[in-house]
Amino acid sequence: MTTPRDDAARPCNLVYFVDDEAAMRAAIKQWLSLADFEVVAFERADDALQQLSPDFPGVILSDVKMPRMNGLELLRRVSAMDKDLPVVLMTGHGDVPMAVDAMKEGAYDFIEKPFEPEQILEIVHRAVEKRRLVLENRRLRQQVTESTGPTTQLLGHCPAMDRLRADLHAIADTDASVLILGETGTGKEVVARRLHELSSRAANNFVAVNATAIPEQIFESELFGHEAGAFTGAQKKRVGKMEHASGGTLFLDEIGSMPLSLQPKLLRALQENRIERLGSNDSIPIDLRTVTAANIDIEEASTEGRFREDLLYRLNVITLRIPPLRERGDDIVTLFEHFKNAAATSHDRPAPALSDSDIALLMAHTWRGNIRELKNTAERHVLFANTGRSLTSILRPLDQSSDPEASDASLAERVDRFERTAILRGLKTHHGNIQAVCDALDIPRRTLNQKMLRHGLNRQDFIVSHSESSDAS
Repeated sequence: MTTPRDDAARPCNLVYFVDDEAAMRAAIKQWLSLADFEVVAFERADDALQQLSPDFPGVILSDVKMPRMNGLELLRRVSAMDKDLPVVLMTGHGDVPMAVDAMKEGAYDFIEKPFEPEQILEIVHRAVEKRRLVLENRRLRQQVTESTGPTTQLLGHCPAMDRLRADLHAIADTDASVLILGETGTGKEVVARRLHELSSRAANNFVAVNATAIPEQIFESELFGHEAGAFTGAQKKRVGKMEHASGGTLFLDEIGSMPLSLQPKLLRALQENRIERLGSNDSIPIDLRTVTAANIDIEEASTEGRFREDLLYRLNVITLRIPPLRERGDDIVTLFEHFKNAAATSHDRPAPALSDSDIALLMAHTWRGNIRELKNTAERHVLFANTGRSLTSILRPLDQSSDPEASDASLAERVDRFERTAILRGLKTHHGNIQAVCDALDIPRRTLNQKMLRHGLNRQDFIVSHSESSDAS
């Protein structure tokens, strides 16, 4: 029997296989190992049971007919420990009543010997994916419980998000100005708030200012404040955003939209750490950290004269980039599950389960609105679940660009979207195994690599949660 290692160190591609026949243990272990699963074989069910825990990062594959403890009893024991831990049963003596009993007891699936290797591999792949999502959802719920607030969550574990979290921890406890770049809806303010919470300024104010939401004629008053009588309608003194943020963090969102005429005043205030309210000659000291965000090419705007170059240099000491949702691989499903569960709790509704086709649809969608669109879609999915509406009917009208047959798309656009969807689904299905995707799509490896580069698809995004640790060992 293979000696199990500590569960905490394992990826979620682990299979505990229980069978009293040595030949079957050897054959199944070989098949699954060739498919990048980590397999621990047991002769007796009670030995496997002793190694299990509620957060076991894998699945159970077990024979039914065994001495001492049979597969059905093992299933009952496992279900009592963790009802969401998938158990797949197999037997050479099975019949329909036994299969029905096993499914009633909570078996994930039931397979009768003899079987083809591809059949057991397909079932185990699905079971492992389900387990991964269950464990990820548990981790996310724990994060929300421990967090100071749900808006501070940086969820997901694609390589780009792991790097972003590492960068935040590296720079949080400094006063360096930070520029956050990302498309609309990617969560730039969430990153800014997290940066504030990790810093020594966390006990003081985090003040957010959206440059696109403030009319130009009152922008200066909003930023610097004013004295009573400074202009028509200024009936009393008002503290501006920069003064209110003193001691904490000032977050200037959509900074590229800031009126050009006000940029020199902001630059001077940041350089001198002092502001003057409108209608006053008194200089007020301020102590704040500046975090800005843009969804445009701010350097291009500076080159074209739409943004001051000297202000850009002052704001852009450190640059953080947030990837668009479409480039985050499995994070799409992880985030959807998180928002779905949150919506179910908020509206006191059941959280509908995702089918394999639902997952494929989520992964193929273009998500032009990024996380904001994903969150709204998850909430609609919960609210309309009892009406029988499928996720497809909810998602398709939001963005026809994810549909290769969209009527307003040219032939080239339809072909391009279909190609990206096919490759993405292949990578998802085969967990980043490039050769398997090549075989499934019947294209050369070099061609696949070129198309993945053109469509912004990264193999690492699809293997990080499945076999990356095994590949490195």
